[in-house]
Amino acid sequence: MKLRFAPSPTGYLHVGNARLAIANALYARNHGGKFLLRIDDTDVERSKPEYEQGIKTDLEWLGLNWDETAHQSERLDRYALAIEALKASGRLYPCFESELELAAKREARLKARKPPIYDRAMLRLTPEQRERAEANGKTPYWRFRLSDGHKSWRDLVMGDLSVKLTAISDPVLVRADGTVLYTLASVVDDMELGVTHIIRGEDHITNTGVQLDIIEALGGRPNRFTFAHLPLLLDEGGGKLSKRFDSLSLRALRHDGMEPQAIVSYLSKIGSSDDPVPMTLAQSIASFDLSHVSKSAARFDMQHLLGLNRRLLHGMSFEQVQDRLPEGADEAFWNAIRGNVDLTGEIAFWWDVVRGEISPPSLRDEAGFLEQAEQTLPPEPLNADSWKLWTSALKEVSGRKGKALFHPLRLALTGEEAGPELHALLPLMGHERVIRRLKEAALS
Repeated sequence: MKLRFAPSPTGYLHVGNARLAIANALYARNHGGKFLLRIDDTDVERSKPEYEQGIKTDLEWLGLNWDETAHQSERLDRYALAIEALKASGRLYPCFESELELAAKREARLKARKPPIYDRAMLRLTPEQRERAEANGKTPYWRFRLSDGHKSWRDLVMGDLSVKLTAISDPVLVRADGTVLYTLASVVDDMELGVTHIIRGEDHITNTGVQLDIIEALGGRPNRFTFAHLPLLLDEGGGKLSKRFDSLSLRALRHDGMEPQAIVSYLSKIGSSDDPVPMTLAQSIASFDLSHVSKSAARFDMQHLLGLNRRLLHGMSFEQVQDRLPEGADEAFWNAIRGNVDLTGEIAFWWDVVRGEISPPSLRDEAGFLEQAEQTLPPEPLNADSWKLWTSALKEVSGRKGKALFHPLRLALTGEEAGPELHALLPLMGHERVIRRLKEAALS
């Protein structure tokens, strides 16, 4: 068994294609198969080395290691052989229509209440007509002549599927500039690199029918491939997630402090009958089951992902999170704040609260109370008992209790309406910093 993930290095990975990478990798590992990373870099103008490196970095961050790597740019000779074979068999034929001519044909067919598929006019082109076209400076692009009938297969997610080939336009496989298109290149790669299972989005269902026809035309066996088409991902409002890919890149999520375990746990279960829960990579592999995936579109819910991330962080020990903590942060700091961290990007903020500089809000109206707080603060060193001693003494001298007692102290010391327990933060702040913040809040 071999599966593949085939990104184009024309941008960074987003949650949509990360879901496909996760599905292919987990399925391969669950079944003892191999996982191929194929870089689809035939688009010379848009493909960038930095994007390829970014894709690899993202996959490694998720823990999705691959067994083999292939680059389509290094396999052009293999595509050329396939092109010549299809030309020789008469299945690949030259076309000379311009985009304007094709658009006019589509419009005419629509007006005539006919499906807007290609009319195969170029199949009737005589050798003399082709010579004249080329003599006039026209360079042909090449279409694949689809078979009559339909292509059917048993899909691991969608069940029995069938594509009626006569309802589809003959696909262009080679541009006029000689560039081979994905539809052909991917077939050649899958046949020659030993791919057996293909997991991709449901938007490829029609393409799968076409590619099965190409496989047969190249002398391959379509039944050696097993397909699984995952339903599309929608945003919270039910719209196409593709419109929001930039804000949902793995690069951005990693920068914000999302845990890779949370992303794999969520995207491996989204749209299935299994509720996403925090899991290790090994648990995600062991529990991955395509038979649990719904045929309906799934909604990507950022709040659900954040909730998973929160649960993961709250359960992580100091040793597990140590490499994400600021220099000098110890176990006491992590234990104090972890219940209030949704993303690791928030850790630095709480480090500033206990060890750095913040700007407390103006509490001039509370100046008298803050002066009492300053006078009753226990001496150094502050410890786990200091908060209780301090607030008990302050309650006696001020006559306050409840929110009136605690809220001004939290605002003055942290600048926040809510956060970690102050009894744990107080020893981390130290006597001098606490006094300074009380004074600043009273005077500002």
